[in-house]
Amino acid sequence: MANLTGKTALITGGTTGIGFATAKLFLEEGARVAIIGQDPGRVTSAAKSLGSGVLGICADVSSASEMTNAAEKIKSEFGTLDILFANAGIAKPMSFQDVDANNIDDQLNVNFKGVIHSIKAALPLLNNPSSIILTSTTLIEKGVAGMSIYAATKAAVRSLARTLSAELVERGIRVNAISPGLVETPIYSKLGLSEEAVSAWASQLLANVPAARFGQPEEVAKSVLFLASDASSYMLGENILLDGGMATI
Repeated sequence: MANLTGKTALITGGTTGIGFATAKLFLEEGARVAIIGQDPGRVTSAAKSLGSGVLGICADVSSASEMTNAAEKIKSEFGTLDILFANAGIAKPMSFQDVDANNIDDQLNVNFKGVIHSIKAALPLLNNPSSIILTSTTLIEKGVAGMSIYAATKAAVRSLARTLSAELVERGIRVNAISPGLVETPIYSKLGLSEEAVSAWASQLLANVPAARFGQPEEVAKSVLFLASDASSYMLGENILLDGGMATI
């Protein structure tokens, strides 16, 4: 029996990588899924690729008004939600001494404010019970040069999983987080670095991964499914590391 039969889910950052893999798995498990992305072309392409049962919405998670409008579209199509996977995020590596206002604001607006806007927009639609899953990062557990602002925004996200669990438990809403490590996703092509620089940087990080490989989006999606389903009904405020042992071994 499918784990999410009859459930409805919203996935931000759902057009590529972990979000897309999770949307695909959720559909296979019986859910209807709304995906949100910022690029119209990618939203259309992803929705077409995923097939029936998918609602593709173009919206910027850093905009409260756009997320409110997206929630209205979901309400019209699905009525309510059982799952929110607040997954959208960006990384802009930069030496701390070179960090400027744009670097701070861009990452803060998407990685932290974007999660807040997504949750606030979805709250009126969330059923009792329901599940919220937030995407943090293993870099909140292990310091990596050049990732100070990114890691700080993701540490704030991990904190939200705890505080919102305490606040929303009376509504029957569970909040948990996942913290992926090195996973093969398009985020690396969006770092603003040359292909050679990205390859060198990734190789340096990979040397610290006991599993000696990159993770796959489909592997992360399975943990998101666990947190979204009744199988994790006794988990609140938790964080699952998915990093090949990078932060713990």
